[in-house]
Amino acid sequence: MALDGAFLFAVKNELTQLIGGRIEKIHQPSREEVIISIRTRQGSKKLYISANAGSARIHITEKNVDNPQTPPMFCMLLRKRLGNGKLIDIRQDGLERILFLDFECVNELGDVVVITLACEIMGRCSNLIIVSNGKIIDSIKRVDSEMSRERMVLPAMTYTLPPKNDRLNFLTADGEEIIDRLHEYSQAELSKALIRVFEGISPVLAREWAFYAGNGQHLDGNVSGQALVRLLFIIKRTQIQLLNGECCFNAVCTKDGILKDFSFIPLTQYGDFMDNKELPTASALLDYFYSERDNAIRTKQRANDLFRLLVNLTDRITRRISVQREELSACSDRDYYKLCGDLISANIYRIKKGDSSVLLENFYEESCPVIEINLDVRKTPSQNAQHFYNEYKKSVTAEKKLTEQIRRGEEELQYLDSVFDSLTRATSENDIIQLRLELREQGYIKSTNSKAKPPKALPPIEYKSSDGYTILVGRNNYQNDKLSLKFAEKSDIWLHTQTITGSHVIIVTNGETPPDRTIEEACIIASVNSKGRDSNLVPVDYCLARYVKKPSGAKPGKVIFTNYKTAFVKPDSELEKNLRVSK
Repeated sequence: MALDGAFLFAVKNELTQLIGGRIEKIHQPSREEVIISIRTRQGSKKLYISANAGSARIHITEKNVDNPQTPPMFCMLLRKRLGNGKLIDIRQDGLERILFLDFECVNELGDVVVITLACEIMGRCSNLIIVSNGKIIDSIKRVDSEMSRERMVLPAMTYTLPPKNDRLNFLTADGEEIIDRLHEYSQAELSKALIRVFEGISPVLAREWAFYAGNGQHLDGNVSGQALVRLLFIIKRTQIQLLNGECCFNAVCTKDGILKDFSFIPLTQYGDFMDNKELPTASALLDYFYSERDNAIRTKQRANDLFRLLVNLTDRITRRISVQREELSACSDRDYYKLCGDLISANIYRIKKGDSSVLLENFYEESCPVIEINLDVRKTPSQNAQHFYNEYKKSVTAEKKLTEQIRRGEEELQYLDSVFDSLTRATSENDIIQLRLELREQGYIKSTNSKAKPPKALPPIEYKSSDGYTILVGRNNYQNDKLSLKFAEKSDIWLHTQTITGSHVIIVTNGETPPDRTIEEACIIASVNSKGRDSNLVPVDYCLARYVKKPSGAKPGKVIFTNYKTAFVKPDSELEKNLRVSK
């Protein structure tokens, strides 16, 4: 969702703690991002401003961002105009999505002037504009006549506000005004009517009001009776929460952890389909929401080329195995070749050179049926017999080699499937890098001459069972091997989904015998961290770690085990999430 004017009002109230502070540093990490460090009595704070169309926002941040070695021109201009400036005011026009930051600065002549930083948080029209005496000094994104005829943003032009619709401010509007405006949109769905009536509210806030008014029932703009009373009540309550600073900042995400929305009031419209995460401040919420979402996007982008590589490799190997299977089926005639050679050798006195075929009795069968054998007219009878023996030997040799090649190809497919499964569960750039290194060491990716040291691998995913036992899960095949064969003690319990690609799981027993509940929870964790996580029932094998061995020459992650038991469990993502140890 986009950052709306109502949420921006809460951010503005939070940023008032910066008023009176002085600018220490100004950085521009990317083309549309600016970070201003402001020194206040409470310490130094970093003000993050983004004009990116998909993530425009302004808030205090705790994140550390890498800066370019050479600062961009806009960053240099900000340092020149605002360097050591004092923040004297933060303004917002109603609930418009614009914050004006007024800085008291000293110009080249030594005069004290007021420079305003207009932070326009308006989706694809977002911008960051430096204004002095009503004139635009410059902006992070220049807008000429070809881009917009209604409002140009260029140096030396007069700064004008974006076009504004005649809508109500719910912080000041009374009930009668609201009712009159709603009747103008009586045919529209209530949430859409609310967006047309009020300024500065996002679709998620409008849906939340409509959901509360109708108790989950669909309503239109012609709302009346008890539903109207509930609507006016929720609007009034939101107004009080915003004005009194009693907001509840929370983000909602899917059961798989994908972030969807955020708001300054609790969101009930999603029911049990979404999870809520509450954060203490508006800045903390924005910092969390966008950093997590941007990290997920970056991870997905970095993983795309690996997904394509794995799909192409899998298709290529599958086609190769298919051809080898066809060749192997052709080897089924080997016994016929040997039979022909034996019959010709036994009846060589009956065959003459130049015969194109011969009828001979098959003495290997009791009824001695007569079979016709085609001969090469250019060869003698003994040469024809030798020809059939050679074809027999070729078929036997080909069958052995093809069988071995098919076995290796199937093992390779299993390995690539395990890497693909790990890639689908990768949650960070580090996970992607480690999988890339694994594929490089296995020869699937060409080695580079880069001398850059790869980042240190993350530790195994850690869980804590209801009985207090530590459960560890490997993130990739190399970590699976290390976890199962080096880290695990002989008395620890090893788990893996049966015939299903997945991570190795270890229950750290410390020499004790864990209760059945811990083993069951570990089995569920193993099922969720496998390709069978969407199945109704998953078989999980488990045994003592002492019975797990690595076959000679096997691919990473491939082990054999004995003395095992099998449990059938239903994957439970909610339980897996609750047992995971946050780090």
